[in-house]
Amino acid sequence: MKTPMTTRGAEKLREELHRLKTIERPANSTAIGEARAHGDLSENAEYHAARERAGFIEGRISELEAKLGNAQVIDPKLVDADGRCVFGATVDVQDEAGEKSTWQIVGEDEADIKQKRISVVSPMARALIGKESGEEVAVQTPGGVKRYEILDVRYE
Repeated sequence: MKTPMTTRGAEKLREELHRLKTIERPANSTAIGEARAHGDLSENAEYHAARERAGFIEGRISELEAKLGNAQVIDPKLVDADGRCVFGATVDVQDEAGEKSTWQIVGEDEADIKQKRISVVSPMARALIGKESGEEVAVQTPGGVKRYEILDVRYE
């Protein structure tokens, strides 16, 4: 099953993968070689730490390759959803207290509350999907149900 991801999200994963393969992996191999040169490996903490780091790097490389292999990359600028809220949309909302906020609906790996990006599987995104400007949505939050009015839906 393909996992939706914005072009920005896919590019960030590609950059991390490139860094791991071209910088982190070779640097760690050098560290393993240097630690091995110190002699007795059974009591060599540097060697064991470098080997553990190698396992982490290889695991992350595999994870990133799998995520990118399963990604359905979507460019929000090319989405034509007739004003409806879909994956990649940036949505302006206003809560019952009049407080406004803006969210972009992105893939799970891209979600970052500080950057105003919410996962497509989050309660807020699930409430917004399929709706358009002027509609109201109810979102189940830990503090109870919150209601929002959708002010604008755009793709940028």
